[in-house]
Amino acid sequence: MPDDLTRLAPLCALSTKCYRLAHSHANGYELIEAMQGSNMAGEPDAVVDYIIAQIDAGDALPGRAIDEKEMMQVCGVSQTQVHDALIRLEADGLVQRDPRKGAVIFQPTVAEFLTILEVHANLESFAAGLAAQRITDTLKAELLSVVGACGTHAAEYGNTDPAGYYQLNTRFHETIAQAARNDLLMQMIKTNARKLTAYYRMRYRHPGASQSSAKDHVAIADLIIGSKPEAAAAAMQEHFNYDRETVMDLIASAD
Repeated sequence: MPDDLTRLAPLCALSTKCYRLAHSHANGYELIEAMQGSNMAGEPDAVVDYIIAQIDAGDALPGRAIDEKEMMQVCGVSQTQVHDALIRLEADGLVQRDPRKGAVIFQPTVAEFLTILEVHANLESFAAGLAAQRITDTLKAELLSVVGACGTHAAEYGNTDPAGYYQLNTRFHETIAQAARNDLLMQMIKTNARKLTAYYRMRYRHPGASQSSAKDHVAIADLIIGSKPEAAAAAMQEHFNYDRETVMDLIASAD
């Protein structure tokens, strides 16, 4: 979307280097869009938004070192402001300190992954239960639309387009979080999901994973639209039940 990028560039208050990097980036539109809501370039928010956009786009993988000099150049900030941003991201659990690499994108151990997944499953389950009580007609239509898209994609592509299915899966869960109509819960879900993003993406490379996920989506959506909060919450909880062997494989494949 070169025209949109050109139009958005001055609105984002990005430095020239940041604009060039985003413009040449495969996900440049998303990176600029994510940074558009931040404060003026030269503040820690620009670094936070940039790193989060890279995590969401699948470009900042677990364990990847964060180049502080690059952040200073790309976002037009000082080293102190980069440090401030990294402290904030570390507090949210998205960045961790490595003795050899310095600041890196959070890479959970198997035990940490299981703990995070347990919390995330409960957050998503709670959202599904609330959605069954609060969903609007507009979001019902959106939910049915994305469920249909997930099923079609899974049937046509199987595990050959995991990135495409991942985007649809994200839309499904975001729609339910919106339907829950609880802003704090939605933010908690987003922050927690970012710690698992890379592994969710890899999951859909496995044969049958997208088809199984799409089937679950149909059942969960039916319960939400049918105003069955307890059953919807239970179905969402089950949707996140990874067995330990699968988790170990996902973590190992990311190393």
